[in-house]
Amino acid sequence: MLVGRTPGVRLSADGVAQAAALANRFSGLPIDAVLSSPVERARLTAEPIAAALGLSVEIDAGLDEIDFGDWTGAAFSALAGRTDWDDWNQFRGTAPCPGGETMMAAQDRAVAAVKRASARQMQHIVMVSHQDVLKAVLAHFLGVSLDHLERFSLDPASRSVVTVFDDGIGRVDGINIPP
Repeated sequence: MLVGRTPGVRLSADGVAQAAALANRFSGLPIDAVLSSPVERARLTAEPIAAALGLSVEIDAGLDEIDFGDWTGAAFSALAGRTDWDDWNQFRGTAPCPGGETMMAAQDRAVAAVKRASARQMQHIVMVSHQDVLKAVLAHFLGVSLDHLERFSLDPASRSVVTVFDDGIGRVDGINIPP
């Protein structure tokens, strides 16, 4: 099922364990802030990390899940073979979600969130979001077309590292690092 922004979707037992592993990984590091998507499953991932660091989770709507519009809650089997779904998966840079947002719009708001966080002059910030949103952020800083998001993967609870400089230009220092 394409969960998207469906409310009430919590972490599985594996997800809870992954969040705990991330909290353990970040514990003791000089993290200045923990930002999260407003979606519950992202907040549930961010909360143990923030707690381990003695911080509060800050919600940033720029990190929100993609608005999948009419597809939200649909079974993947029901979407398979639909022209609009096939277009979305083949031409992510331009294909819209019916009643939702484009991948470009999601990328723009997520990159803006990263740049806002960077402008706070903090050295290390943990940002918890969603796979495609994070892939779009990485694609931006790598200079990769959104049509090529499937050329790299992000596992659940993996870490990626981006260094953003004062001019807003960034460098990707790591992708899909296990907790």
